[in-house]
Amino acid sequence: MSNQRSILDAFKEAKLQEIVLPETYNYIAVFLFMGCNLNCSYCINKYESGKYLRQIMNGDDWIKALNRLKSRDNLPATLEGGEPSLHPDFIEIINGIRKDLNIDILTNLQFDVDEFIKKVDPNRVKREAPYASIRVSYHPEQMKLEPLIEKVLKMQNAGFSIGVWGVLHPFWEKHILEAQEKCKKLGIDFRTKEFLGEYKGKLYGKYKYPDAVSMKIRKNVLCKTTELIIGPTGHIYRCHSDFYERRTPIGHILDPEFNIEDIYRECSWYGHCNPCDIKVKTNRFQIYGHTSVDIKFNY
Repeated sequence: MSNQRSILDAFKEAKLQEIVLPETYNYIAVFLFMGCNLNCSYCINKYESGKYLRQIMNGDDWIKALNRLKSRDNLPATLEGGEPSLHPDFIEIINGIRKDLNIDILTNLQFDVDEFIKKVDPNRVKREAPYASIRVSYHPEQMKLEPLIEKVLKMQNAGFSIGVWGVLHPFWEKHILEAQEKCKKLGIDFRTKEFLGEYKGKLYGKYKYPDAVSMKIRKNVLCKTTELIIGPTGHIYRCHSDFYERRTPIGHILDPEFNIEDIYRECSWYGHCNPCDIKVKTNRFQIYGHTSVDIKFNY
């Protein structure tokens, strides 16, 4: 933690200019806290070796950092993890971010929702979008459905934009679909997500570059992202794979000299990509066919 503090101290007195998000960017990932109060066997954060950082940046620094971002109404800063609510300044960060910067939250909702309702204005985490601003991950391997439904309904009744998402893991798929039907009957938006990774020797997920997740090859490519990925220490990474594997970051969100370069970067780790970066998915407008990165070969 001392090394992290020395980095932040070096930026302490600097005047921070705004960071403008390029028009090509589709997502702002704010990994507040990488620890989790669940321990799912299929967690995407554990893909390959999963050496993600346990250190964190304090709430004041996060507020200062995120308030640098100049985004658009349809491009929120998504607070996630791990489990973002485990950050000791979780609510303070939400309330300290500029009101014109929209916020989404990815959570397992294992926190005290009564305290959250009391301290956070529902309009602070609500925007015009084709999906909920608070997206709850339901993991039946570690959670029970009924208590989760009770919490979701309580937040929904308090005015929060909230929905549930379940991963269609082959072992849990039948249960997830049954849970979806039950939630829909109660007026809860329940959507499903494709399972990414291996199960019983079979690779699941649709990928733009299938051999990129093989972990059997390694070659040099040029890669360009459409996502701003900020780790729990405030460091910024080219991709999820670099972040989880603790490779060298490309900057720090509190560095006054940092700005986003919308460029292709050299990478020597093709073949060990993270599924999140190369899966074919919907973009923030729920239009299918998007992939987070674009890769050039034989350059």
